[in-house]
Amino acid sequence: MSKIITISPSPHVYEDTTVKRLMFNVVIAMLPVLAISIYFFGMGAIIVTLTAVVSCLVFEWLIQKYMLKQEPSITDGSALVTGVLLAFNIPTNLPIGIIIIGSLVAIGVGKMSFGGLGNNPFNPALVGRVFLLISFPVQMTSWPVPTGFSNSYTDAVTGATPLGVMKEGIGAGESVSAIMDKIPSHMEMFYGHMGGSMGEIAAVALLLGFVYLLIRKVITWHIPISIIATITIFTGILWLVNPEANADPLFHLLTGGVLLGAIFMATDYVTSPMSVKGMWIYGIGIGLITVLIRVFGAYPEGVSFAILIMNAFVPLINSYIKPKRFGEEVKNG
Repeated sequence: MSKIITISPSPHVYEDTTVKRLMFNVVIAMLPVLAISIYFFGMGAIIVTLTAVVSCLVFEWLIQKYMLKQEPSITDGSALVTGVLLAFNIPTNLPIGIIIIGSLVAIGVGKMSFGGLGNNPFNPALVGRVFLLISFPVQMTSWPVPTGFSNSYTDAVTGATPLGVMKEGIGAGESVSAIMDKIPSHMEMFYGHMGGSMGEIAAVALLLGFVYLLIRKVITWHIPISIIATITIFTGILWLVNPEANADPLFHLLTGGVLLGAIFMATDYVTSPMSVKGMWIYGIGIGLITVLIRVFGAYPEGVSFAILIMNAFVPLINSYIKPKRFGEEVKNG
């Protein structure tokens, strides 16, 4: 033969998307959340974010350079994203030493111990967050009250989140309508005037980031919408059955880490399914577990645990639910 035909595995389509570009777009999508957090929490938001980002970058560089003997890859932006997401999941008055410990666990245990980017089965930022919640429960549940840019980092006034107030009130036998008088309105929750972590307080900013990620085709809508729809349906059923013992669906969507988790963490390429059907199963699982923990569990919040649990099922989902091969014959009937 005069010509040699070389056959190679897919993909056969080239595009100029890189890890650095994807991570850069994720950072851009998170900027509205960061801006609103700084507006409400002041220097605390800046200090916590800088500490988490710098420590994540440093730990990844040190581990790759001196332990794994690899060329450091901190310029790809993945450690930067992990640092910002970790900051979004912790109180803005958390001591610097505890933030550094969380960064070490997120990067060292959640990411690099599995071989680095592309090999970690669990979302690194959530690994760090859950470790801190278990290890430092008091510090991790002392949420600053949003008092503006003058809010002090070291002497911030703290209070319970709306989820915490709701959980405690229902447990004490109070009606939902009476509890709602004690917490911010749905509109206040929507634009961020409530206690919580940086990534919990501003639904409007999170939704702006979601739209940006969809436009830039960084993520698809399947996982976020499946999580949001599942939580809406199940909390809606409970609310319709007994509205004085269960909060309404909008309350559940606007409080806690539902939108942050659905948009920025559950959609992580490495730890989420590859197929559309798998994404739906994954998202429904996260939504269902979140509701079960919030309504029947000991914690007022359950998104972090739900995502980590479903992260563990992703290899199984990918194994049994695979996209059809290119050129596969489809039988009729």
